[in-house]
Amino acid sequence: MKRAHSVSDSLPLAITLAFSGGLMDAYSYLERGHVFANAQTGNIVLFSINLTTGNFMLALTYLLPVVAFAIGIALASLLRIHYRGRPRVHWRQIVVLIEALLFFCVAFIPQSFNLLANSLISFACGAQVESFRKVQNKEMGIATTMCIGNLRSGVQAICEYHVTKNKATLKRGLYAFTIIIGFALGAVVCGNLLLTFLQEKSILLSCALMLAAFCAMLIQDRECESENIVRD
Repeated sequence: MKRAHSVSDSLPLAITLAFSGGLMDAYSYLERGHVFANAQTGNIVLFSINLTTGNFMLALTYLLPVVAFAIGIALASLLRIHYRGRPRVHWRQIVVLIEALLFFCVAFIPQSFNLLANSLISFACGAQVESFRKVQNKEMGIATTMCIGNLRSGVQAICEYHVTKNKATLKRGLYAFTIIIGFALGAVVCGNLLLTFLQEKSILLSCALMLAAFCAMLIQDRECESENIVRD
């Protein structure tokens, strides 16, 4: 029985998810009250500052997305444990389908419920960051909803290449920076284009990207079943 590499670990999907990640962060910050969807470090800092200065309601707007992000990680972990190895469904497909549903709902949440919208986006980001953590055969971990880990991996790989001249190491560094560029482009498209015309509906692009990812994984599953190939 042959074994196939999963679409969910591919570089094109990582770039797609990073693009969506940049879009989500720009959307939540610019359109939903200056709260980060992905950068939970920033939310924790702002929560702490507002808590210690007595701005308790404002502190709550930064705390709940952090909690939602953690719950999203927990959900993805439980799905992996429960569904991993099952022939009929891949647990990552469930994650991206949940993300698509949440983004669709967020698009129709009014501004008066920004806390709910930001919490749902952060929940989806937590599930995504837990579910997509590496690029197959690239010997590197990745993050599709933030840049700091990719930046570290990219700089480290470039430094190693400078010493070893190993082209595989150079490629890993370039892959990391490519994912960062994908993230930045998502933020630019959202901030400079979509929000101008679509406002709250801009998040529907992330919904469409998640549905595209779901379809790509589903198509691979059908091909694997017909050829008796086991997915990674």
